[in-house]
Amino acid sequence: MARVRKRLTARAVATITKPGLHADGGGLYLHASASGAKSWIFRWSRERKSHDMGLGTAGDDDVTLAEARELATDARRRVREGGDPIEDRRAKRNQKKLEVAKAISFRQCAEAYIKAHQAGWSNPKHAAQWPATLTSYAYPMFGELPVQAVDVALVMKAVEPIWTEKPETASRVRGRIEAVLDWATARGYRQGENPARWRGHLENLLPKKSKVHCVEHLAALPYVELPAFMAELRQQEGVAALALRFTILTGARTGEALGTTWPEIDFESRLWVVSGERMKSGREHRVPLSEPAVAIPAALRELRHSEFVFFGQRAGQSLSNMAMLQLLRRMGHGELTVHGFRSTFSDWAAERTNFPAEVREMALAHAVSDKVEAAYRRGDLFQKRRQLADAWGKYCVTPVASSEVVALAAAR
Repeated sequence: MARVRKRLTARAVATITKPGLHADGGGLYLHASASGAKSWIFRWSRERKSHDMGLGTAGDDDVTLAEARELATDARRRVREGGDPIEDRRAKRNQKKLEVAKAISFRQCAEAYIKAHQAGWSNPKHAAQWPATLTSYAYPMFGELPVQAVDVALVMKAVEPIWTEKPETASRVRGRIEAVLDWATARGYRQGENPARWRGHLENLLPKKSKVHCVEHLAALPYVELPAFMAELRQQEGVAALALRFTILTGARTGEALGTTWPEIDFESRLWVVSGERMKSGREHRVPLSEPAVAIPAALRELRHSEFVFFGQRAGQSLSNMAMLQLLRRMGHGELTVHGFRSTFSDWAAERTNFPAEVREMALAHAVSDKVEAAYRRGDLFQKRRQLADAWGKYCVTPVASSEVVALAAAR
């Protein structure tokens, strides 16, 4: 006996209210829910297992009865041929996504990723570094290419030239490229392995960052040469020269120094307070200022152009982090980095003073492992850091004999 098909009518589809499945024949069903919503379902069996595939919402403005029958006919044909209608539809959708992805560039994906995540980045410096590093190293190589086209060769082209010269920066660029590509994959804009993945992948093509870290250390000036360098630096004019002197004298990170605002400086107490929002650690950092250090913002008070002590050329913006690097190049010290002066300070403090390691680490705003010392960082350790800052300031402006050791005075 032939199976009955086309049991339903357009009127029945419009008027059925009883919840459940209403057969049209040939595996096509109208599903009516208790809420009144209706949809089409195609059902078939294979190896005694039932499979359901939705065909869309039922209705004259959605999928009509005639359209549902056509879709069911196509699905039955695929079943007879041994295919899977659900997998076929999924493949078609993926193909369409890939076609769309051909028009979506890596830059567009990166900008979308940054927009989606920047609200969760509490550190403004971190948020600014994302577009800055991608603009400098990734976009020139493949920013305008389809995100699906980014492969290992392109990733290597972006990070390999700076892997030994700037290992920390290169590692961050690689990680950011990986994150953007993972996001693109999750959104269906690309398929396949992530070419920027480190473990089991790029680690086979590039040396570990720890193995090349010493190359970055070479960018630091030996501390015995620092007094002469500071004397040369004092002859330079401009805000960049003052910013570099302040950065060296305080042992601060570049972003922390350049982002200094006037309310952060207490001239009377010779104190600079950096809010937790601007610190890498996320915690407020109090910096005792030596006389040479506090004299720098004091000299700029008459020029007070904006909220930033070290103001840039554009109104309302701080000095660019490239300004100090360009200054070093003009002085003939292009091999140095601003961050390297923190290493200069650390080496001097370790080799030429008797200050405890915790004091030196806290002066650099590094994490202090000893919980007791950390608990008292605003007490006796701050006074010790003030002594260290004064000793460093004196060393920076006055050449000293190589055998001199700065003794630690007991804090009372």
